[in-house]
This record gives sequence, C-alpha cells and structure tokens, in this order.
Amino acid sequence: MSDELLELTRVTETRVEQPAVEAAETDSASGLPVIAVSAAASLALSACGGGGSSPNSSGPGDGSGNGGTPPVAPPKPLTETEAARFLVQAAVGITRTQIARVQAIGYAAWIDEQMALAPSTSRWDWLKTKGFDALTYRSSEAGMDQAVWRKLISSPDTLRQRVAQALSEILVVGIGGLNTDWRQFAACTYLDMLEANCFGNFRTLLEAVSTSLPMGVYLTFRGNTKFNAKTGALPDENYAREIMQLFSIGLVQLNLDGTPKLNSSGAQQETYTLDDIAGLARVFTGWEYDRTTSGAETPDFVKRPMIQIAARHETGEKKFLGSTIAAGTDGVQSMKAALDTIFAHPNVAPFISKQLIQRLVTSNPSPAYVARVATVFNNDSKNVKGNLAAVVKAILLDDEARNANSLSNAQFGKVREPIFRFLAWARAFNLNSVSDAWNIGNTSDPGISLGQSPMRSGSVFNFFRPGYVPPNSPVGNASLVAPELQIVNESSVIGYVNFMQRTVSQINTDLVPDYSSLLKLVGDPAGLIKELNLLLAAGQLSDATVSTIVSAIGGMSSETDVQKNNRIYAALTLVLAAPEFIVIK
Repeated sequence: MSDELLELTRVTETRVEQPAVEAAETDSASGLPVIAVSAAASLALSACGGGGSSPNSSGPGDGSGNGGTPPVAPPKPLTETEAARFLVQAAVGITRTQIARVQAIGYAAWIDEQMALAPSTSRWDWLKTKGFDALTYRSSEAGMDQAVWRKLISSPDTLRQRVAQALSEILVVGIGGLNTDWRQFAACTYLDMLEANCFGNFRTLLEAVSTSLPMGVYLTFRGNTKFNAKTGALPDENYAREIMQLFSIGLVQLNLDGTPKLNSSGAQQETYTLDDIAGLARVFTGWEYDRTTSGAETPDFVKRPMIQIAARHETGEKKFLGSTIAAGTDGVQSMKAALDTIFAHPNVAPFISKQLIQRLVTSNPSPAYVARVATVFNNDSKNVKGNLAAVVKAILLDDEARNANSLSNAQFGKVREPIFRFLAWARAFNLNSVSDAWNIGNTSDPGISLGQSPMRSGSVFNFFRPGYVPPNSPVGNASLVAPELQIVNESSVIGYVNFMQRTVSQINTDLVPDYSSLLKLVGDPAGLIKELNLLLAAGQLSDATVSTIVSAIGGMSSETDVQKNNRIYAALTLVLAAPEFIVIK
C-alpha cells in the first residue's frame, strides 16, 4: 500500500470512535463481541488503494493502446491460490469444489464449461412456484429479494450469475422505479433476460433491453407518444438519453483503449447533442404493454416484450448520430435501425469493455488492457462484433488479470461490492435455506445491513458511477477512480461488519451454512485462518493480518461446542472485515 493510502488509513482510524476488539460491546442477538469495528472502519475507506493500474500507466502489455500482447496462458499446474484468485474475479464466490475444478481443467476450459451449463430455475418460475402470482401480491414487491438472492447463492452457473449481475449494474433497472403491477415479476424477468443474453451478442441484448417492459416502465418510454401539434407535447426523451449516455457510447468520444479523443485544441469531444436526443426520442414512441392475451390479473404481461401501437408512433423523419431514418418507417423497423446505428458507433467496444473489466477485475484497467478487450468486442476472431462470451473470456484470461505481479501493485484491483462480500461467505460455506424461502431481504440500509441490495439501485446511474473519485483523497491525487467507495462511509462500514457478524453467527435459523470443514480446524487457529484466507480472500491476507487474527481467536476458549462455534464466528468476522478481503486483486 502506498504512503498516501496508509495516511488515509490513519486519518480514517482517528475519525471513527468505536471500541477495538478487546473492549468491544456484546451483541445482544448473538452474545458475541462486536468485533473489529475500528479496524473495519479504516479497511473499506482506505481500501481505495485497491484500484487498478492508473489510466496513464501501461501496466502489463506494451501500453500502446492498440492491442498489446495477447493473453498469456497460465502456468501449469495451477496452485490453489491461483485458482482461488481467478474465482474471485470470475465467480460469485470461492468454493473448494470450484478451486479443484479450475486446477483440474485450467482457466479457459473452466470458463467454457461454465458458459455451457444449462441455466437453473428462473427467478420468474421460482416466484410462481411459491405462489407470488396470487392476486394479493399484485401491488407489492414480495418475493423479489428472495428470488434474486436464491439464484446468486445457489445456482451452479456461478460465472453466468456474476456476469448477469455486472450487466444489471450497467443496463440498470431498479425495482423502486417500476411503477406497474407485479413489480417483483417485472424485476425478476428483467434479470432473467440479462442472464439469458449475458453470453450472447450485445446488439441482441440492446434490443431485448429496449423492448422489455421493465425498462419501458423504468425509463418512462412505455406509453411514449408522438409530437402533439395541438398541445406542443414532445416525445419523452428519457430512454433516448440514457441508452446513449449509460448503456452504449457514453458522453465523450473514446479511443479504442478507452481514453478520450481530443480535438486539435486538446479538448474532449461529445458523442451526441440535444438534437441527437430529440431525434432518437422519436424512435421510442408507440411502445406499450402487450395485454393481447391476458390482462393485469396475472403477471404474464410483464414478461412479454412491448408491442408497437402504430397510431402513437412518430412516423416523420428521425435524425441522430449522423444517421437518418426515413419518414414512414414503422416503429419496429425504426427501433432496429436506431439500435444498429448505436451498435456501430466506435465507442461501444471500449465503453462497455471497460465497465465489464471494472465489475470483474480492476477499477482502473490500463489503456492497453481496455484496448485488448475492446478489440475482441469488435471482432471475436470470427468477424463477429459484440460477442459477450468472447469479451468475458478475454477479460478473465488477459495477462493483466492473471499476472501475479498485479498482487504487489497497490493500484491494481477493486473494492469488493458489499453484496459480493456477503456472497463470498454464502458460497464458500454452501449457505442453504431450510424452507427454500431465502428470507435475506432488502439489504440496502447502510446502518444495519450491507448498504447495497441487488436490483435495488436508487437510480439508473447504478449504486455508484464507474468514474467516481472520492473527494479530497489519495485516489484522486493519483488520477484513479474507486467506484464502490461512492456507497462507503463510516456508518456503512460499521453496519456491514455488524451485519456480517450476526449473519455468520446463524441468527437467521432458516439460513444454514456448512461449517463442518471449519470445525475440524477449530483447535488449530493458524490452520483455521489459512483455510478462511483461501476461501474468502484467495490467499491475499498479509502476514500481519493473519498474525493479528490468529492471535485474537487463539485467545478464545474452544472447549465446549458453543465456544468452538464462537471461535469460528469470530474468525469469519475478522477475515470478512480485513482490508485484503475487502480489496480484491
């Protein structure tokens, strides 16, 4: 960690006045000490040191921004630590089974195997089997959180779940903005759609998003109608703006390596204007619910793509992004032509590639890394643009992701999102819902929970912006970004640690982890922490951190079953609060 980041840690520690481990209060629910609070307060706020290579540095590769070196094959045989590190980036969580599988077949074959797995029961189908399609749930969100958590925790296709979650934070829909009947079904069908397309083509995904009812409702173009000459009312421009700004090309012209293009005066160049938004908004008119085969008494209509109402569609000429859709073109063909134009824009490859790298590997990928992935986005070696399976594989196999030298680079990596901190524990210890209810609930409250909950972004701008820089921080001084720190503060850090302590202590008796492997090690503090270090932190805990935790739990009694469990709970909580767990490399 750099001197600047160590200083941020010290500053943070002085700002959070909470008791240390030795003087901690006892949690009334679990009876355990409320441990590691002051350490945890510094860990996530100082973890901004876990950004990636500076955008101005070359990192691994030639730094040319035009492809650089090809992905490098990993050394054979893979160690447990190498396999675990790969799974931190590629999976929802690390398990012993997946570590062994990666070691047995290698990175690339594991990716191929995961992509070939058949999807498990959809969120939509699970909601129906649990009876959430009863009319009593028509105006509620009931069941959504359970359906989403169940998939993230238990589905065998862990890579698909990881990528689908990443896409849900780029092509954002949040249940709070779904002002329609059957909101839980709308949210779940949107996630199911992302999952079904996450290894397909990005152009196909754009069309699926643009015709999905949840997106039509969320960004208010469902029911959008053409210009009204009598009232002067213009088409709603919300989706037209966001599909360009957030879902495809961004605000400024980009080079292939994701760096801004500059004009002769050295200034950045905008990708679109207000006229482009107005012209594109005319495309997204006439789209409406498809209730041709059922009404609102069942949720079926929210699953079907929207349909075109010809009388509401603007049939005049539409100009945007240097293209023209001729007058008289119907709504369906207008949308297809518009999406073709957007997809053809040179920004799409670097804009989407960089954000996927940020969600999976590192917050600050080098320009060369972005360029290599964007090159694959533009051509998967079979002259196909937008092949997301090839893009994901390129991201995970790239030398910058796999090179062990990145572990010692203080600017490489990313802050682990709160939901993935929870999921790391849940996956590692095979969390199961005894009743199949999965009542984890909405974990958005930063004071008492994770401060983040899937499908509950407060706006289309996601929980955090990809370019977020903590103000007045060493991150900004180093020209780095730390997106996840936008939802981090002293309250959220303490809330997270306390939430995880209660969770790992099995306060929710319906959610049962399997700690049998840890019980075998409970009498060996060093062996216990070694196992947790591998399964939770991919072996990245520092010697100092390991020593501190081993010493802390070694001082706890472990004679009775209760004492043994308490030693496990304390060890888990301390590892889950460690800086090297919060920052993944």
